This record gives sequence, structure tokens and C-alpha cells, in this order.
Amino acid sequence: MRLANGNLLMTHGWINGEEISTDEQFAVVNPATLETIANVSDLGAAHARDAISAATAAFDEWKQVPLQQRVDIIQRWADLIAENADDLGAIVSSENGKPFREAKGEALQCAALLRWYAPAAQRLHGETLPSYNASQRNYTIKQPIGVVACITPWNFPAAAVIVKAGAAIVTGCTTIIKPSDETPLIALAFARLGADAGIPAGVFNVLPCRDPTGVGNELCSSADVRMLSFTGSTKVGKQLYAACAGTVKRLALELGGNAPFVVFDDADLDTAVAGAMGARFYNSGQICVGANRFFVQKNIYTGFAERLAERVRQMKAGDGFNEASDIGPMINRAAIDRLTHLVESATSMGARLLTGGSQTEASTLFFTPTVIADMSPDMPAYQTEIFGPVACLYEFETEEEAIALANDTQAGLSAYVYTADPLRLLRCSEALEAGVVGANSTSIFSNDLPFGGIKQSGLGREHGMQCLDEFVETKSICMGLQ
Repeated sequence: MRLANGNLLMTHGWINGEEISTDEQFAVVNPATLETIANVSDLGAAHARDAISAATAAFDEWKQVPLQQRVDIIQRWADLIAENADDLGAIVSSENGKPFREAKGEALQCAALLRWYAPAAQRLHGETLPSYNASQRNYTIKQPIGVVACITPWNFPAAAVIVKAGAAIVTGCTTIIKPSDETPLIALAFARLGADAGIPAGVFNVLPCRDPTGVGNELCSSADVRMLSFTGSTKVGKQLYAACAGTVKRLALELGGNAPFVVFDDADLDTAVAGAMGARFYNSGQICVGANRFFVQKNIYTGFAERLAERVRQMKAGDGFNEASDIGPMINRAAIDRLTHLVESATSMGARLLTGGSQTEASTLFFTPTVIADMSPDMPAYQTEIFGPVACLYEFETEEEAIALANDTQAGLSAYVYTADPLRLLRCSEALEAGVVGANSTSIFSNDLPFGGIKQSGLGREHGMQCLDEFVETKSICMGLQ
């Protein structure tokens, strides 16, 4: 991996503005080539305690920094990220495997999000409220919550760091980032650029580690950590939820999904198929809002399945730096094994494999883009977050049946519906049990639009003003006038 700015390839932890090296290291592997791209210091519980101490001390000063100064630093951070987007994209593509164009786009989106946060933070304020007592004034103020631990995933390793840390830092909090062991390099690169932008020591700390247990336990059990923000599986999210109970932390949890994608027979098929391609195969299908269950009305079921399968057959899996690659590899061998099991269990129970269904080669982590028809709710894939390039098609007859099937899950992150009937579009958008609904669209992310799940898909919201509000406390002040 060649970078124009070699300083961005950091392989040690970052605590209190300094690199922290350890004798123990772990390898970061490019899943497309299976080559080791870096050996990274393996930090542990003691380092987590050091980071908590540094972040706690830094908070006392950072919260006092005038908002405009914090905004200026965040703007400079955004500028540096944009200026180094090629290098940052190369880092993400190398450690995650996604196509370089998607990885660079993720880096540029990080800069755009910081540029949105900066002025938005200036609109975060309290209010003056009426009092029933003429000699008293009541008002509220917003104050930063304190030290925030951010545990981030490998599938969007850049965006997940910035959406959490950017909002926390601009509101006056300090942060400790625990990135995935598969993709720690981009978080460390952000630390370097953050320092160059003027983020003070202790405000942004990064703890790379192979085994998250020791670091995670410290972050969850410390009373000095006032909030934990996590993106990842529902299973791990529940464990963190329980672990934080002892210190009654504020939690922001963006957990797994099981998104339905409902297509009615009056929908424009070309538009629906194009939406299906993005909703299922973007980021190699390794995305929490990916469409897991395609419910297609009976009259158009065959036509939709054929068109989708034809589009999918044209996709090319390959190295992220090959411009011809449409999708990259799975992140690890466990992902390959999970997809293989889901496909084999479905076909053994009567589903039809229209295309794909296996690894491209046994020695790689590439999985052929796949479409399976004639799925049924008793198959394992129905209640599983697929997290890969596998589209599962189910048939339905009535609107009521479609909504019942779509909501037949404990997940509630995203949902999609396609129809030409505006009243049906409105009904379904409101009836679908999800935190965000794509209605004749799969463009469900916007910097100013709150994003998050309901049911067992999480707590809190990211993006938008509601995201900034997650990182502050509202204090009520009742002032008597003597």
C-alpha cells in the first residue's frame, strides 16, 4: 500500500496525543489478497485505563473551549480529510477490501459530515421557559456529557468513527475509539489528521486491540466514561448494554437489521431492480441496512426475479484497486462459512438458486453475487442478518400479507417499499416497523436526517441534530430574583 502522505499509516495506539507501542502485535490483512498490510500494536486493559484518565483530564479543559474554536478545529479536520481522501480511501480499501471508489467516497463523506456538524453545533442550545413565579426565571442549557467510548465496526470503518467522534468532539466531549481489529488503520490515520487540525491531546484516543474483552470491560465499567456509542451486531450490543448497567451510562446502539424490500405489482420494475441492486449488493452486501428479504407480489414475481438475476450475473467480484471490480471480498472466513450455510440450507429446503451461491475459489474470500428464489419463512436466512451479496426472494399476494411478513422480525433498522400508488406508499411507509424507510428509494442517508433503529436494532440516532443531542445533557436552572 503506497500513500502520498506516509505519516497516515500509523501502527501504534494513540493516547493523550502520543503513539503507544507494545511488544505484542496483530496483523491487519487485506481480505482481497490475504496479504498482511501492517502489524499493529495490541493494546490492553491497562492502556484503556490510561486513555480514560487522559480523556477525563482533557475533558475538563475541552468543555471550556469556546464553541467557535471547537468548530474551527472540526472544519480544519474536515479539510485535511478531504485533502487526503485518496490515501484514506487506499487505507480503507486495503484493510476492508471494498472497491477503492467506494472507500474514497466514504472518506469524502466523512469530511462532508464534519462540515455539517460544525455549523449545526451552533444551533444546539437551551431555552428560556415561563415561570409561575414572577420573582423566578427558568431556563435550560446544554452541556457536554463527558468522556465517550466509541466502539466501531469494520464494514464502514471510516464513517463509523467520524459520525460518533465528530459529533462528540464538536459538542465538547472527549473520545476513546476502539476500532475493529480487522480495520484499525483508518481510525489511527484520523488521529494523525486530528492532531494536525489542532485537536488537543486526550480529546481523541484510539485503542487498537486483537481481543476486545479487556479494553471493552474497562470502557464499560469505568464511571469516568459517561457514554458508550456502539455500532455492530445485536448480540454484542446486548452484552454491552448489560455491561454498562452498573455505571448507568448513556448508550447509543446501532445494531443489526433484517430489512424487508417490498415490491408491489404496480411498481416500475426497472426502478425496483436498480434499487434492489444498491440495497443488497453495495459494500458487498456487508451493510446493516442491506435488504435481507425481498417480498415481491405474485403477478411480477417471475419478471422481477429474472431481471434481478440477469443484473447480478454481470457483477464482478475482485480486488478493490481493480476498477472493473463491482464488489470486494467478505471480511473473513467466518463470513464465507455463514453465507455458504444459508445458501445450502435454503436450497436443501426447496429454494431455487438463480445465480451464484458459492465462493469464487476455495482459497479466496470472494463470494459470488447470488440470487435465490422461492424462499419461505421457515428457512434460516429469513431471520438472519445475511451481511453478504445474497438476495433472497419471497412471494406475496396482498398488501396486508406483505406488511405482516416485513414486520415479522425483532429487528427494525431499515425497510424499503416500491409502488406507483401514492396512498399505498404512504400506508406502507407508516406501517413498516423500522427506524428509516426508503419509499421508492434506497437513498436513506443524509447528514441532516436522523438514522437509527427501533425494536432490537438499537437506541438513539446518528446524523442530524438529534445525533448532536445524544452527546449533551440538558440542565434546568431555576433562578430566584432577590
